Amino acid sequence: MTLAWAATACVISAASFVMGLAGFGIALVALAFLPYLLAPADAVILLTIYAAVFSVAMLLQLRRDVEPRAITDLLIGTIAGTPLGVWGLAALPASSLNRLIGLMLVVAFVVEASGLYPRKVRGRHWGLGAGVLSGVIGGAVGLPGPPVVLYAAMQGWSARAIKANLQAFFVVNQGAILAGYRWAGLLTREVWSLTVGFALPAVAGAAAGVLLFERMDQRRFRQIVFVLILLSGLGLLVRG
Repeated sequence: MTLAWAATACVISAASFVMGLAGFGIALVALAFLPYLLAPADAVILLTIYAAVFSVAMLLQLRRDVEPRAITDLLIGTIAGTPLGVWGLAALPASSLNRLIGLMLVVAFVVEASGLYPRKVRGRHWGLGAGVLSGVIGGAVGLPGPPVVLYAAMQGWSARAIKANLQAFFVVNQGAILAGYRWAGLLTREVWSLTVGFALPAVAGAAAGVLLFERMDQRRFRQIVFVLILLSGLGLLVRG
């Protein structure tokens, strides 16, 4: 076991913990650090695989709370936007991907900290737009969560419905992205080797997040996570 492996395992475990706790955020947290440890493209694809598996597992538990009609526009949008994102991941150099990841992390922090989004939106174009953005950003840099999570927060859904609908969306979103990665030849032997090699810390982190959901001060925890996201995003923007 090398120091780099141990550091990567810790990052993946911590990010998986966040997903188990909140139902999203594995890539948002992990990509603040993994580009320092892995090739950016490999990190994005690795986290997409884990996110897809965890979303399926949580969806099985929450399937009765899913509202298919409520997420139809999101699904149409994400399928339309994913090919452009996959092309970006395949075509852009590592330095550009690092800066794009950093920019998305900083934007996510600004939106979270300032509450710049409206509290309620209506109209199909909002769902379609959020879905397209999630497809593009998810395919390119593995961060599909922010647009759709913000959209869900503006729909007046219950907390359980939000978590259930998000998992249903992410199953389709991550599935479409992985199909695109396969078509583009990005699901390499190296990626699958990394996926298997870090599966145990990923599963352990996600399970701990689910078990500790009721015991954590989620507001303070979320604040700490987003400060780390900001600092790492700035670092990626500078380093490239």
